[in-house]
Amino acid sequence: MVTEPVRQRSKTALDADIRVRRRTALVVNVRSRRGRRSFPAVHQRLQATAELVDVRPVADPRGLPEALAAAADSGADLVVVGGGDGTLSEATHQLAHRDVCLGVLPLGTTNNFARGLGLPLRLPAALRVLTDGKVADVDLGHVAGRHFANLTSLGLSVQVAEHVPHRLKRVLGRAAYPLTALALLPGHRPFTARLRIGDEVHELTTHQLNIANGSHHAGRAIASDTGLDDRELVVYRLGDANRLRLSLATVRQTVIGPRRPLDRTRFLTAGEVWLETDPPLALDVDGEIRGRTPVRIVLEANALRVMVGRDFPDR
Repeated sequence: MVTEPVRQRSKTALDADIRVRRRTALVVNVRSRRGRRSFPAVHQRLQATAELVDVRPVADPRGLPEALAAAADSGADLVVVGGGDGTLSEATHQLAHRDVCLGVLPLGTTNNFARGLGLPLRLPAALRVLTDGKVADVDLGHVAGRHFANLTSLGLSVQVAEHVPHRLKRVLGRAAYPLTALALLPGHRPFTARLRIGDEVHELTTHQLNIANGSHHAGRAIASDTGLDDRELVVYRLGDANRLRLSLATVRQTVIGPRRPLDRTRFLTAGEVWLETDPPLALDVDGEIRGRTPVRIVLEANALRVMVGRDFPDR
């Protein structure tokens, strides 16, 4: 049996239906950095401005896939999701290629996806975007059977994702990640990665390799001209096999981020990457450990509808 593709409204038609029908679903990860204390205010605001057809505060992250799938099937035109990058990554996977629009409330630690969309990080301003913004479509990455909004990485980041203390994230915010990385680095071994992009093969040795769809890493811009809507994956390593250079690159990325455009960096860009490593390694997909190398990573252009500010350069 062949499954027919879901017919999608145009962005203009979806935008109009959101404003006229105001049918909205709300899913908030109340375990995220600001989720629990923000949920009552968000719920009250949306009750006053929209018709809430589904409301789901999620206390156990294992329940997010089911909650988000139900919200997408609820008849809502706009699915508002509050949480950090892990929550929003799950939302992008559930809503990819669906005839609904994602509304983002950045309630996490680094909020890379929201930063890449140019959204305000303060809650009142983020809520205003839901009523005053526009519907845009942005790219997603796809790896190991999953869509990802921001970043697939391997190496030291996998250990960081497994070991960063939740309490430390609440206290220090995004600084918790580089501090955990520096603590784990002395015991980490470098690996060799082989990347096939088109007819070219690139081989490198490093402790940390990143393949980004989004424009931000650790809350900082990856390069001055990356974006969520540029039809490119950006491949780069932090440092090399030398632990000191990796430490310096990690601190630099966290504190200031690269300021140079892509054509003045050593980054690779592609729409599809075949990746092998020696030894085979687990993948960190937007903060969740999913899949292992060897693996194919592809870009899916305009895979997600999302509410953004009026000045967002939708392509």
